[in-house]
Amino acid sequence: MGNVFPFIHMFNVKAFALACGIFWSVSLVLFGLITMQTGMGLSLVNMLSEMYLGYGPTFIGLIYGAVWGFLDGLVCGAIFAWLYNKIAG
Repeated sequence: MGNVFPFIHMFNVKAFALACGIFWSVSLVLFGLITMQTGMGLSLVNMLSEMYLGYGPTFIGLIYGAVWGFLDGLVCGAIFAWLYNKIAG
């Protein structure tokens, strides 16, 4: 019968996972920096610190957040891309 959707492309799992890891790591650092400078978003940073051990609106907290965010984004991105490829392919 052939492929019904020939235009559907597959994700490169490694590239997508890396992009997700970098994006989430940078996002957590930006959230923390904004909170450090303005005090805005403190409740968001506090909520995220419940999930990411050591994360907070401090310099060391930003480093912890960047590492945890990268690992979390990497794993979640890899799972998402792998699952998408299995369903689409």
